[in-house]
Amino acid sequence: MAVSGYEVTASKYRPKTFDELAGQEFVVSTIKNSLVNGQIAHAYLFSGPRGCGKTSAARILARSLNCEKGTEAGPCAGDNENICDNCRMISQGASMDVIEIDGASNRGIDDIRQIKDEVLFPPQASRYKVYIIDEVHMLSKEAFNALLKTIEEPPPYIVFIFATTELHKVPATIQSRCQQFNFRLIPIETIQAILKKVCADKEIEAEDEALFWIARESTGSMREAFMLFDQIASFSNGSIRSGLIREKLGITGLEKLNALAQACAENDASAAFALTDEILNSGVALEQFVIDLAGFYRSLLLLKNGVTRESILGYNPAQFSKKALETYDSIRLEQALDILLECYRNIIRYSISPRFELEAAVSKLTWLNKWVSPPELKEALDNARGCFTVSANVSAQSPSVKPRTETPAANQSEERSLVDAFQRRIAVNTTADDAADTDVPMWDSVRKNREEAVNPPQVENLLSKIPGTVVD
Repeated sequence: MAVSGYEVTASKYRPKTFDELAGQEFVVSTIKNSLVNGQIAHAYLFSGPRGCGKTSAARILARSLNCEKGTEAGPCAGDNENICDNCRMISQGASMDVIEIDGASNRGIDDIRQIKDEVLFPPQASRYKVYIIDEVHMLSKEAFNALLKTIEEPPPYIVFIFATTELHKVPATIQSRCQQFNFRLIPIETIQAILKKVCADKEIEAEDEALFWIARESTGSMREAFMLFDQIASFSNGSIRSGLIREKLGITGLEKLNALAQACAENDASAAFALTDEILNSGVALEQFVIDLAGFYRSLLLLKNGVTRESILGYNPAQFSKKALETYDSIRLEQALDILLECYRNIIRYSISPRFELEAAVSKLTWLNKWVSPPELKEALDNARGCFTVSANVSAQSPSVKPRTETPAANQSEERSLVDAFQRRIAVNTTADDAADTDVPMWDSVRKNREEAVNPPQVENLLSKIPGTVVD
C-alpha cells in the first residue's frame, strides 16, 4: 500500500509566526516586545487549556531566537524554500539545538540529570540551545528539585520553555524562576473565521451554521476544531452541512429541541414522551440528548436574562421557541437545568436504567410551569400570615362582643373570680390528663376537684355581670 501524502489540518495549519497565533494577543505582543528589546528570559512557563497554542508558541519563540534572516519580532516565514536553515530544521524537529521533551515519559530524576550535563555544551549551529518541556507538571518532585538550580542560573545560551495544562501542579519554586504566560481559550468567532479560510483553501463548501457548530463544540481549542473538521469533511463529500452533521454524528437538532420544549410548556406529557422516543430512535445517544437538552434550557435562561450574543447562546436568538420563552421565567428555567444536570449525574453514576432517568426528567419538565420555588412559597406563607393577622384584628373589633370602657371597683372581685375559674378549669384538665396514666386514688381526687370547678353556665353567668359587655 502506497504511503499517503495527506497531512491532517491541525499540522498543516499549525501557526509558524506570532501573527498566526490566534486568540493570544497579550502573549504575542509581550513576547514580540521582549524580542525587539533584547530582553530574553532564561525560562518561560506557558500555561493554559489544551489546544490553544502553547507548544506552537514555544516553537515560534525557539525559531525567533535562532532565526538567521527573520525580523527582530519573529522568525522568517514562507515555504521551505524561503526560510532559513535553522527555522526549517526546527520546524521539522531535526535541530540539534532545540530539544523537545515529553514531561510525561521523561519525568524521572535521571532524565533531568542528563539535561544538567547537556547544558554545559554550547549550541552547535544556533545562538541559543532551547529546551521545550511539554506537560512539565508530570515531572516528579525529585526531578523538579534537580531542575531548580539549572533554571535559576543557566549558561547565557540556554533557554527553557515549559508548557503545562495544569499550572497548579507546578511547584511554586519553579514558577517563581520563570516568566509566566497564561494562554486563553480561543473565541468561537475566531475559530469559525479560521475554518472558513481552511474551507476556501481546500475548496470545500460549508454552511456558516455548520462551521459555527464545529467552533462551538471545540470549546476554545483550535486543535480540537481542526480534528472535528477533518472528521466531518471526510463524510461530507466537499459540502459541509448542518443537517448532515446531525444525521451522521447523532446530534439533536434545534427544531426537535424547540418542539420538545413547546410540548413541555403546554403540559403535554404524551407529545413530550413521543418526541423523546423519536429522538432516541434517530440514533442520538441518550447522554448526548441530555447534554443537548440542558444546553437548550441554558440558552433559554440566558435569553430570559437579556443575553443575545450568538456565540454564547449557540444559535441565533430568533430560532428559539417563543412559547417556551413566554411560559417560563428565570426561576423555572433554573429548575429545568437542575433537573437535567441531576439526570445526567444519575445516568453516569447511579441509574439502573438511563432511559428511565431521562423519561422521569422529561415528565418533570412537563409540569415545570406549575412548580413553586421555595422563595415563592415563603412569600405566599408570609402573605397568608399577614391576611390572618388583619382578619384577627377585625374580628376583635366586631360588634358581637363589645369591649367595655370602664370597670367599677365593685365588680373587680367578680372579674377576679372569672379569671380564677378559668385557671382552675385549665389546671384540673391538665392534672386529669396526667393522672389518667397513674393510680386510681389520684384520679378520684382529680374528679372531686372537677366537681368543685366552675362549669360553662357559671362562666357565662359571670360574663353577663361585667358592665359594658354583651354576650350574643
